[in-house]
Amino acid sequence: MIKKISILGSTGSIGTSTLDVIAAHTDKFKVVGLTACENIGKLEEQIRRYKPSIVSVAKEKSAGILKDRCKDLKIEIHSGVEGLICVSTLPEADIVVSAITGSAGLIPTLAAVKAGKTIALANKETMVMAGEIVTKEADKNGVRILPVDSEHSAIFQVMHGGRWEDVDRVILTASGGPFLKWSAEEKKSATLKEALRHPVWNMGAKVTIDSATLMNKGLEVIEAKWLFNISVNQINVLIHPQSIIHSLVEFRDGSVMAQIGVPDMRVPIAYALSYPERLDLLMARLDLASIGMLTFENPDMKKFPCLAYAYHAIKEGGTMPAVLNSANEAAVRAFMQERIGFSDIEKIVGETMEKHNIMRADTLDNVLHADKWAREEAEKEISRIEGKH
Repeated sequence: MIKKISILGSTGSIGTSTLDVIAAHTDKFKVVGLTACENIGKLEEQIRRYKPSIVSVAKEKSAGILKDRCKDLKIEIHSGVEGLICVSTLPEADIVVSAITGSAGLIPTLAAVKAGKTIALANKETMVMAGEIVTKEADKNGVRILPVDSEHSAIFQVMHGGRWEDVDRVILTASGGPFLKWSAEEKKSATLKEALRHPVWNMGAKVTIDSATLMNKGLEVIEAKWLFNISVNQINVLIHPQSIIHSLVEFRDGSVMAQIGVPDMRVPIAYALSYPERLDLLMARLDLASIGMLTFENPDMKKFPCLAYAYHAIKEGGTMPAVLNSANEAAVRAFMQERIGFSDIEKIVGETMEKHNIMRADTLDNVLHADKWAREEAEKEISRIEGKH
């Protein structure tokens, strides 16, 4: 049976890699829906190649331009949050690939869960902000959430050889980003260009900045707690610059199992799409002899406080993880606009969290209220920092 796929965020890094996998296996997959933010040129190319029945873009104006460009095609074109929901709940879709960056992925992903779709989840913010809500809805609707992040996919794969009741801990690996060997003082003068120079992975700009602060790993810690229903005390992080071991699981008898492979997102994407089968992928194979050495070290929480903030947020619970995420999104955006310095990101996140009065995160209204509050508070601090320059 051919699986029908909707991709939320088709023009981004994960979205384009997903389409690469689909293009190599047209006997197994069919694209039925796509969404993009503003890259309508790339989206038009995807529409003409993959022939979805429905697409959506962020703005109504962009939708109008796309409609004009695609007037020779039979296709529905929507915009805004409503458009995202139309694509994520498309009746014929079997799998929804949630690959939008940031909190914008929450509402359409939750809508897909409520519609009973299998979710291939790359948008970690969905679980960070509303893990309690999403997991309850998934259980209620019999929905399987398949991880696409390489670290969570690694754990998912490893656990096919073990039982959760036998797990002592899971270990998420992190490359350490471009500033692993930089001092805290050196990081203060880090430029946007330097922060975007990831040593291993080719990712979107926002995720790359998060990798440089280790916030990306912090968000993954929170996501792992909800995806695998484990205590945050069972989740550790280990710096592994080569990014060959994607995650490890330690069992109560001391055995440790790991999933290893080349750092290529097509591997976890393909596994999520084809699960429980595996696909033939035409790509470089792992050559351990040529790599020669794999190294590891514990993360320095003082040098990378964003990771510590993430652990604190999930232990506090409620709306604190949503505040962590939203303040970080606002700060990263300001850094990318060169309004603040690199080290200001962690400062803004920490100060916003300190001001937050935690609410329960069992309703979407509470989560969205916390999201809005955190962005406003973070923006106040951003403007204050700007005023000093």
